[in-house]
Amino acid sequence: MNILFTTFVFCSMLQPALASRHHAFQKKPKSKQHTVAKKTAVHKKVIHSVQTLVKPVTSAQKTVISVASLQDTTAPKVVVVTSVFKPSLRSAAKINLTAATAPAEVSIIPLMYSIPAENLTFSYHPVAIKPLALMVDTALHWNKDRYIKVGYGNYATPYAEAGVALGDGQKSAILLHGKYTSSKGNLPYQNFTKGGIDANGVFALPHQQQLTGKIYFENSTQYLYGFTGSNNYTKDQLQQQFNTIGGNLGLETTMPNDYGIAYHPEVGFSSFFDNRQANEMNAIIKAPISKTLGKLLTFHVTGLADITHLQIPNTTINNNLFYVAPALEFKVPNVQIKAGMQPSWDNSQFSLLPDITLQANIAENQLILLAGWQGYFHKNTYQSLAAFNPFIEQPTALLNTKFTEQYAGLKGNAGKHFAYLAKVSFLQINNQPLFANDTAAGKSQGFVVLNEPKLQALKLHGEITYTDQEKLSFIAGMDYTQYTQQQVYDKPWGLLPLDVTGTLLYKLTKDFSLKSDLFLWDGAQYRDPVSLASRKLPAAIDLNAAAEFAVHKNLNIWLQFNNIFNNKYQRWNQYQVLGFNVLGGIVYSFH
Repeated sequence: MNILFTTFVFCSMLQPALASRHHAFQKKPKSKQHTVAKKTAVHKKVIHSVQTLVKPVTSAQKTVISVASLQDTTAPKVVVVTSVFKPSLRSAAKINLTAATAPAEVSIIPLMYSIPAENLTFSYHPVAIKPLALMVDTALHWNKDRYIKVGYGNYATPYAEAGVALGDGQKSAILLHGKYTSSKGNLPYQNFTKGGIDANGVFALPHQQQLTGKIYFENSTQYLYGFTGSNNYTKDQLQQQFNTIGGNLGLETTMPNDYGIAYHPEVGFSSFFDNRQANEMNAIIKAPISKTLGKLLTFHVTGLADITHLQIPNTTINNNLFYVAPALEFKVPNVQIKAGMQPSWDNSQFSLLPDITLQANIAENQLILLAGWQGYFHKNTYQSLAAFNPFIEQPTALLNTKFTEQYAGLKGNAGKHFAYLAKVSFLQINNQPLFANDTAAGKSQGFVVLNEPKLQALKLHGEITYTDQEKLSFIAGMDYTQYTQQQVYDKPWGLLPLDVTGTLLYKLTKDFSLKSDLFLWDGAQYRDPVSLASRKLPAAIDLNAAAEFAVHKNLNIWLQFNNIFNNKYQRWNQYQVLGFNVLGGIVYSFH
């Protein structure tokens, strides 16, 4: 009974709240389904609350409670309490800054580095750079930029020379040079005169090119003084005078262009004439071109046209030579191979000549192996023959000499100052000119030019060079040739079997220089004009020495001694050379 009363009181207290909630819901209508669901949920909450507070009752009690609850049809009042939560961060503490200096860091931090192993390998080994001995050009003169050199010596020998250099040396350079000398020996008509002038020029052009040119005039006068017996000739009949006027022009690349092409075409012309109504015209065109094909290969090709027209009394001689020489060159650091050929037309006669060379570096320029098989022509003209032997008669034919050479050799350097070259060659020679005394009565002092169709030769060639900066330089060369298997003539008349030359230049101080030249050869074979037998001239040696020293900043004194041993040898049969000869003079330089 008490439990029933308590339940009734709790329900009475709950009813006003439910009624208030009911009015609140009426202010904002809801859908029917929402309202029913809401009521059902409220009723379930109320019943659950009552069941929690009330002890278990009997079945009769359950019946009373169910009836009471079913009789209340008013909508229960619901109270909704909402709590709003706003999250916030805790206030941070303020950092106080002071003006004091930071304390020094005394602790040492160990740093550990992991360095990988260096496993670099290279496919090549660089070659050490070593200074090599300079190959001295013996044709160089002790010239200043502008100078005059004059002197005089025994055998009535005047000497005069002058040189002028023009241009800035970068964009243009012009060199003017002139020389004259003469002598009169003790023998009748043992006189000679030599002189000439020339102008050389080099002009820089765009695209790494330069233009080269030269014009010149040369005169040589001597007499056929090598007669035997009585002299029935006048001075004019014995005079042998040669004159040459010529020039050449060339275009040259200083280095290959962007396409790897280098070229040096040249055009030359000369007129050669003597005092016996002979006139020879020579024209030459030469065009060498090379093209690089990558880093290892280079293609070379050279074309040549050499035309000669000789007019002598009652005779006209033409001598023409044409060839094209292509070659492929393979070059690696230690090996250089060149393989090519030379189709040639010698006076319309075709020849195919080889051009194969090998150069192998065995010991870093200290030892280089040489080998080759080459063919080439030597053009014979009246001008070239007279330069070799000034006592010749007018030629009746001109044939070019063809060489086929097979050689092997060594070259290299020993130390910083010494260089050497040694080569042995086997030669096959066609149309070699020989020089023999004329067999006509009273004309043995003149040499006729004979043609040997075929002969063979074994040749040894050697060179040594020693150079010590600009103070000392020495160069010497040797050629030993043994001729065999001649077809027509007995001996190679006029050709030297042994020829040794040497030049020494020693600069003691800045203002004092010494120079010496040595000529040594074995005598050549000659034909006796009377018996026609072959004989041999004795060996000869010729030593020359010269000195030049300064006495003023623009004035030097020079001395020259020729044929010091006073050896009156014969280079050509019946022609004795001058004995001991001394000259002296001054050199004035215009600085």
